[in-house]
Parts: sequence; structure tokens; C-alpha cells
Amino acid sequence: MQEREELAVVVGATGAFGNAMVDRLAAAGLGVVAVARSTDALAALRERVPGLIACAADISSDSAIQAISGVVDRPVRMVVHGPGVGVAGGILTAPTATMVDAVNIKVGGLLRLCRAVDGLLSAGSRIVAIGGHYGFEPTAYAASAGVANAALVNVVRQLSLAYGPRGVTAHLIAPGPADTERLHRVAADRAAQRGITVEDVLGEMLAESSIGRFTTPEQVAWAVSVLLAPEADAMTGSSLMLDSGRRRGLP
Repeated sequence: MQEREELAVVVGATGAFGNAMVDRLAAAGLGVVAVARSTDALAALRERVPGLIACAADISSDSAIQAISGVVDRPVRMVVHGPGVGVAGGILTAPTATMVDAVNIKVGGLLRLCRAVDGLLSAGSRIVAIGGHYGFEPTAYAASAGVANAALVNVVRQLSLAYGPRGVTAHLIAPGPADTERLHRVAADRAAQRGITVEDVLGEMLAESSIGRFTTPEQVAWAVSVLLAPEADAMTGSSLMLDSGRRRGLP
């Protein structure tokens, strides 16, 4: 197979969002470097996506910088930082260690990813972070996701300022709640906290959407691919909301 000229590096590539994003970016003509901790999951993804470059790395550790830089050997058109974090419950009971880990994975991980590929970014390259609805709409039941994703908003803005003179842009995509296994874990924690069923919680969450739906991984992958367009330069530092009509605040 002919080597593709530009790369997309996807962290969290073996998750629900990651699988969809890998497919979309490969279809857009980019070579894909898939970063995840599980070698077995990476092997399965590599079987499915011809030409995929697998990189086993723990983005919560600085060792990931060298691991990623060691396999990235071509210009990088886009990096996508989309690892999941632990579901820690509400702010009154969430273990502090889980909260710290979430910020390390989301914020520290994004910085490690950028440092791993910095020398291969050029004008038109995109830095994309997958945040989430709870970073903008705090709840009493998703503390770690809320705190870590709120911090990510600030970091993406800072990256847009730091990389702007080089023509590299930074973007946040804030989906959710998304119809994934992780959503069902959040719903189970919330149900246990309130003494109701998981189905009741999911019904309430659907009712929060103006269109009565959850966001899908495919919709998130679509948003990532939209940022490849040259016109997306104008969106640097901003957040693209994919919350299916849940957010009530302005702007």
C-alpha cells in the first residue's frame, strides 16, 4: 500500500469515538497513527484499517511523548486527543485521586501529544481536543468529566494563541452525552446515587435534548473531519458544541 503523505494522530483510538474518527480520517486520505494503551485493541483496529500505524502508549505519562514521536515520521495534518476518563460520581463523593487523574489525562495528555509532534506541525495543521458537555454544564453526578473538560477549554484557547503565529489552529469539540458504553456507566452511577433505575436515568437524559437524542460517535467523527477544511482556520480557540440541543446557557 502506498504511504500517505500526511498523518492524523488519534489518542484514544480504540474507544467508541476513536474508532469512528479513525475511519473518517482514513477515508479523508490521511495516514492514521492510532494511540491507545491496549495492544490487543490496537491489533484489532489495525486488522480493520489497512495501513494504520499502531502506537501503544499511556497518555497519562510523559513516556508517551517519546512513544508517539518515535512512530510519527511525516508531516502531521491533525492530532485528535480523545481519551476517556474515569466515571467518579458526584462532587461530594468522587475520589480526589480520580479527579486529579482526569485532569492529567485530559490536559496533561493533550500537552504531551502536542510536544510529541510539535516539529511536524505546519501552517494548516489542526490540534483537536474532544471535551464534553459536562465541561460547560456542571452536574452533581459527573464530577471528573466536568472538571477535566472545563480545564480543557482553557488549554485549547491557550494553544490557539501559542500556535497561531505558525498557522496551526486549536479546536475543542464538546459532544454529549453520547450514546456509548461510558454513558451507561454514568447513568448507572447516577441511578445508584438516586435510588432509581438506569432506564429512568437514560429517559431523563434524553428528555434534556431538544431533539430527544444522544449524540453519536459518527457525529463526533464528522465534526473532526469538518475541521480539515481550510475555512476552519477561523474557528481556532473556539468550541464546537455537539450536545443535541442540551445547553441552555449563552453564549
